[in-house]
Amino acid sequence: MQNTKHISNQVLVTGAAGFIASRVCEMLLDNGEQVVGLDNMNDYYDVRLKEYRLDKLLKYPNFTFYKADIELLDELRPIFQNHQFRSVFNLAARAGVRYSMINPWIYLRTNAEGVLNLLELMRDFGVKKFIQASTSSLYAGLPMPFTEDLSVNTPTSPYAASKQAAEAFAYTYHKQYGIDVTVLRYFTVFGPGGRPDMAPYRFVKWILEGTPITLYGDGSQSRDFTFVDDIAHGTLLAEKPLGYEIINLGGGNNPVTINQFIEWIEELTGKKAQILYQPVHSADMEYTMANIQKAKDLLNWVPQTDTYAGLKTITDQPEILRFDV
Repeated sequence: MQNTKHISNQVLVTGAAGFIASRVCEMLLDNGEQVVGLDNMNDYYDVRLKEYRLDKLLKYPNFTFYKADIELLDELRPIFQNHQFRSVFNLAARAGVRYSMINPWIYLRTNAEGVLNLLELMRDFGVKKFIQASTSSLYAGLPMPFTEDLSVNTPTSPYAASKQAAEAFAYTYHKQYGIDVTVLRYFTVFGPGGRPDMAPYRFVKWILEGTPITLYGDGSQSRDFTFVDDIAHGTLLAEKPLGYEIINLGGGNNPVTINQFIEWIEELTGKKAQILYQPVHSADMEYTMANIQKAKDLLNWVPQTDTYAGLKTITDQPEILRFDV
């Protein structure tokens, strides 16, 4: 690990080579902020995509990177010793509902124990603001549109359960140690350079290649798709002092069916999708729809990019689809 002198007014962004976090880092850096990023560069999906994102960040002189894992307290502590952070943006996570059914232990270690490690170090080093990325998956089975005051005590996947644990730890450290916490529940984030295991990336890539799409269910299920730049902008706004708040960041009462999503890709690419239908996965949500009034009221945030326009940014950049699914 590199040694740097104490610099005030820095922010820490975990999962910095990830889809959302790398965009958050770019926006912070473009604003002239001093950003410290960390990522363990795991191989859950094609590491070359993470390296591609990270390479863009390393070009900034105000960016410092550590290859480190939030699961490992001994790797984190020197980073907090070497820097004086005003805020921590925790965007590192084990993502993916379906894989959490196969290996739930890594979700517990990263999404719950990793959050605990960060909060303990924030307490030890006097860091006052914590922005925690959470998920709309917590709302499975609840009435729509989803509001932040709904009881989310019935998670349907280990992924959702681990994110619920993260939220609970964050509240505890707010209550006991005065850490200012904003929890952001993201709704189906998509855009250029997105995760290859998620439908927007896979569907565009496969339709362009002529590879059949595997579709779980009949395609009538819908998602509140949210463009990555809107999510990143909302994440930056969440650094303001709020005490303890949970805030939805979603498309805003405008869900799109998977069938419509595929039709738009066909229209934008001029290619016809081949679809292999499979039974619905038990951990998948049928519909998602965010109530974003709280984001409007507290953050003055509304999404700026609709789903069709966001999809066009992906089909207009086919070179970003070269990584393995």
